[in-house]
Order: sequence, then C-alpha cells, then structure tokens
Amino acid sequence: MKKGLLISSLVLVIIVACKSAIDSKSTVLKINLEPKSNSSVSGTATFSEKNGVVTFEAMMTGLTPGIHAIHIHEKSDCSSADGTSAGGHWNPLFKKHGKWGEGEYHKGDIGNFTADENGKGTITLQTDEWCIGCDDDTKNILDKSIIVHAKPDDFVTQPTGNAGGRVACSGIIR
Repeated sequence: MKKGLLISSLVLVIIVACKSAIDSKSTVLKINLEPKSNSSVSGTATFSEKNGVVTFEAMMTGLTPGIHAIHIHEKSDCSSADGTSAGGHWNPLFKKHGKWGEGEYHKGDIGNFTADENGKGTITLQTDEWCIGCDDDTKNILDKSIIVHAKPDDFVTQPTGNAGGRVACSGIIR
C-alpha cells in the first residue's frame, strides 16, 4: 500500500512539474521595421508571450514628430515600396475598425503613439487576444505584418482610421 501511494505521489509531482513548465512557457519574436513610402523610419518590434499573454513593444526612429498609428495587417508581405502589399488591417472576427479595447475594433487596431521632437517613438501593449504561433487563427499573429502609418488613427473612419501612408513595415515571421 505504501509503495502504491509513493508511486501515485511521484506521478502527481511529475504531472504538476510538467504543467508548470508548460504554463510558464515563454516565446519571444523580435523583428526589424523597414522604411516604406520614401521614409527614413526604422526600428524594432518585439512580441513576447508568457502564460497566454502577449506583450508587444515597438521602438522607432526617423519619424515625423507627432502622433502616428500602428496596426497589424493581414499579410507578412512588405515587398511593395508603399507597404500596400501587406493588405488591410488584420480583422479575423470581421469587426468594425475602432479603438483597441473600446466597442468594436479589429484585432490589428493597436492604436496611436507619439514621436518626440527627435523622431523617436515607442508603444507597448499587453493582450490575451493574440498568440505567437498557436492553432487559433483568430489569435495567431504569425504571418501578419506590423505597419507604422504617417498620421494618427482617428478610430472612426472605416476600415482604416484615416491613418495615412505606410512609413514602415515588417512581416511577423520566425
């Protein structure tokens, strides 16, 4: 009886240890932003996932001082000079364009950030609505792109937010 209890306890410890290792699994993906539309914008975007939450952080330089929009677009194709090869906003749930976290919005509607007088800007977002490489097509950000826009998102104009030209692009790929 003691031997059976010891084996059961050992199995339980192994299962808990394995589950903890899976739950705390962390994935990090860092990509480089490329200038588009004759801009000089560059920078990096980092996606990290831990325990079902994705943290997104982008750091950019070469921007016009002021407010700019940043979105996830539907294709990882940044081959065109103006970034239009990346397609429209990523919208797997077919929602109206809007402001992240308020009413309806695309899963790609990240929002606005401000570039300082030196053209440097950063933005950070955490969400459980995205994943990096999971099997859920409504959450998986792989094979999409990040687009930085010339103007701010007005959060109203459909389907783009009237955010202007695309000044930087990067495919979200491993």
